Amino acid sequence: MKKLALHWQILLGMAIGILLGIIAVALSGSEAVMEIFNPKQFIINWIKPFGTIFIRLLKLIAIPLIIASLIKGIADLRSMSKLAAMGGRTVLTYVVTTVVAVTLGLLIVNIVKPGNSIEESTRLSLMEEFAGDAEKRIGAANSQKSEGPFQALVDVVPDNIFAAVSNNGNMLQVIFFVVFFGIGLILIEPKKAKPVTEFIDGLNDVILKMIDLIMLAAPYGVLALLAALVVESPSIDLFKALLWYAFCVLLGLGLLIGVVYPLVVKTMTGIGFSKFFNGIAPAQLLAFSTSSSAATLPVTMERVNEHLGVDDEVTSFVLPIGATINMDGTSLYQAVAAVFIAQVFGHELSMGDQLTIVMTATLASIGSAAVPGAGMVMLVIVLGAIGVPEAGLALIFAVDRPLDMCRTVANVTGDAMVALLVGKSVGKIGDPAVANWDDHKDNLK
Repeated sequence: MKKLALHWQILLGMAIGILLGIIAVALSGSEAVMEIFNPKQFIINWIKPFGTIFIRLLKLIAIPLIIASLIKGIADLRSMSKLAAMGGRTVLTYVVTTVVAVTLGLLIVNIVKPGNSIEESTRLSLMEEFAGDAEKRIGAANSQKSEGPFQALVDVVPDNIFAAVSNNGNMLQVIFFVVFFGIGLILIEPKKAKPVTEFIDGLNDVILKMIDLIMLAAPYGVLALLAALVVESPSIDLFKALLWYAFCVLLGLGLLIGVVYPLVVKTMTGIGFSKFFNGIAPAQLLAFSTSSSAATLPVTMERVNEHLGVDDEVTSFVLPIGATINMDGTSLYQAVAAVFIAQVFGHELSMGDQLTIVMTATLASIGSAAVPGAGMVMLVIVLGAIGVPEAGLALIFAVDRPLDMCRTVANVTGDAMVALLVGKSVGKIGDPAVANWDDHKDNLK
């Protein structure tokens, strides 16, 4: 597997895992084999634990990731003192586009209902497996309802940050503290803030490297998860539901990239569909192949500056921030995935839960690192917020890598769209500024 690109490794792991599961199920029907050993039990006892470890690693890194990435993203806004005219518009536009993406995802998944296509027997089996966790979460939800309508708002504010970071279910409390901390960091003297920002920069680099290491285990984690999934739920209807889930995500991303973004650009800036896509296409292709907004950033800046005519002053401010806090594709995917997993487990989501998904996915996207696989980590936050077992990640990870490639294209395209809108609003868009880019690109090396 070492010589293959990561996405091919994951797809291969997925295929091997499914094949192992199918073989185990087939062998379990043979009395001669069952007299020697139980193939299904072998998968559950000796292979599934590695998938469980992989899920735990994702959960392990979730809080450190959001602390490092979100503080760094807020600290980078210190440059708003120089670009105050565009700073507020940039952040507001990014937030609005993220909310639109999440809402679109929710609309599609609630119409298609991919998780409802599984049979009741499969659903009951899954619910029985996670019954203890579900009862605990339902009990906590009922307790919250009995404490008043504003209890959810009260619960967002922690009374002990160390207690908050000790439980992945308190992600919103961690986000509240991190945002509060970042605001304080911006407001103190730059000289005093410098040691903290340098530490956070280093911490962020370490966390991103840890994610790289975790993703090296992704093919084996997927193999273990899929093998156990086939053995424990051999019904083909679960895989049909998975295909419908992938369809919902791709439909939403397709609408964002092919309709919403170019239509907004055409309406607000006058740039047509053809010019917009011709200008941004190389960045989109790089985003698809790397699944990383950060790796694509230099190319995105070059294309938006040279080929779409946005001034270098705008691209150098708007796009780096967008690579950190604007994850439209990731947010849409998180909304679809959360509802899909809830549907599979028979977990009814109220309108309040749907609004919670909008808020949580929007906040989570701000802290989502611009690297492959980070969206899966941040999905833990969304699932925890609506009381759905995080172990449901096992249901969707098999197809996550191909979808990750597609949603990164949406992330990068959304960044380019916002750069065009902000550039238009501050009068810094016109003919391609080749000279500006030539002066600036050396700073990225």
